[in-house]
Amino acid sequence: MPAFFHPIYCLCVQLILLTSAYRETERDMERKLAFSCLVLLLLAVVAEATSLPRVTNQRVTKSSPKSTSSAVIFWGKGGPIFVYTGNEADIEWFASNTGFMLDISPKFQALLVFIEHRFYGDSKPHRLANKWGYLNSQQALADYAILIRSLKQNLSSEASPVVVFGGSYGGMLAAWFRLKYPHIAIGALASSAPILNFDNIVPSTSFYDTVSQDFKDVSVNCFEVIKRTWGEVLAFSTMKDGLQELSKKFRTCKDLQSVVSASGWLENAFVYTAMVNYPTEANFMAPLPAYPVEKMCKIIDELPLGASNLERSFAAASLYYNYTGSEKCFDLESYTDPHDTDNGWGWQACTEMVMPMSCSNQTMFPPFGNDGDKADQESCLEGYDVKPRPHWITTEFGGQRIELVLKRFGSNIIFSNGMQDPWSGGGVLKNISISIVALVTKKGAHHTDLRAATKDDPEWLKEQRRQEVAIIEKWITEYYSDLRQEGPKHH
Repeated sequence: MPAFFHPIYCLCVQLILLTSAYRETERDMERKLAFSCLVLLLLAVVAEATSLPRVTNQRVTKSSPKSTSSAVIFWGKGGPIFVYTGNEADIEWFASNTGFMLDISPKFQALLVFIEHRFYGDSKPHRLANKWGYLNSQQALADYAILIRSLKQNLSSEASPVVVFGGSYGGMLAAWFRLKYPHIAIGALASSAPILNFDNIVPSTSFYDTVSQDFKDVSVNCFEVIKRTWGEVLAFSTMKDGLQELSKKFRTCKDLQSVVSASGWLENAFVYTAMVNYPTEANFMAPLPAYPVEKMCKIIDELPLGASNLERSFAAASLYYNYTGSEKCFDLESYTDPHDTDNGWGWQACTEMVMPMSCSNQTMFPPFGNDGDKADQESCLEGYDVKPRPHWITTEFGGQRIELVLKRFGSNIIFSNGMQDPWSGGGVLKNISISIVALVTKKGAHHTDLRAATKDDPEWLKEQRRQEVAIIEKWITEYYSDLRQEGPKHH
């Protein structure tokens, strides 16, 4: 059990959810979900003997066998329910990096639910495990809606207000859930949610522009060194025994088969470090110190004058891959994305999450154009036998002229973004209405605000979270006020 469960307990739901696409009747779905929720409630019976969660109408407690610490969230029937709309990976990974919800739940006496996205983690229906056609955002949102409704019914808490939270893709889902299911969720906190990164709504260069600017803001020399590195890597492809020599320089576990692997390894390090440039030490994509971009540039700037650009960049990238010092060699050609081990995101990127990207000469990376239609089609046909649908997300969820559209029918959404996050270019960065607000910080990285509070958090981050809490409190207060005015219903 991950350490995040130790300080405070949340109800973590990892269920295989079946929607109409699985050809189940609604009664069948409700019966299966009711059973799943009943199992959660039955855990209370054996909680004392096995240290499993105790669930009652009054409280939810957790005492971990790996820790002597325990805590209580008081949750009365009718109290708020905070739901995390799961991303493209095992839900525990995101739950352990979303301490904000755990931090604020005692104030609201809220029940916490983290729902795993279908086809990720353990949520893979065995008889449809290879049916990628059932993996999409619309099905996931329907899963969340059915589960929340059934959970409230089984807890006899139909009046409980629901607020959804999410970061990155999960943030996109949170925003879309509020728009698609306003009768189920009263509001959404969508952190680092690039919902405008589709259909050429925003410049396709924004991602790599931001990564490069992050490094340039720390050190122009650092930026220039990285920019010059790619030519040095490419030169090894024309040398005799060049790949063997490059393998030595990169301390690879086995000889490289292509210089592309070395370039990709370096690029991933710089891109992901910019994404998780958190103000405190963290272990999201990899174990890293506080403000790792600064640390990388310090490594580059402080190496002896005789060091090459490649040597400097390799040393900096090693911070990302080997901050703990435990790696004796690097396996560049077997690197896998830690949050998509089964390549479900590859399918989604080919069918619906089509985000145009290009890279200009002004960045620290090799430039490439956005001629993606043909290249993407070939890649997706080869990998999944499907063609990308570049206009589907905006057709399903909107995005074009978002200020004009959402102002007329949307409400109660917080879009939070940190401008150091490469994905911020596709985020909502301006208020749309009184209740659809953009909280933008100059130094924030990828959903920094959703991380657990620490004693070392900067004041700008504390203030951002204070604003989020105040807005959520307003939503809940208004909901209960409306409920009282409506009065009891008679059936």
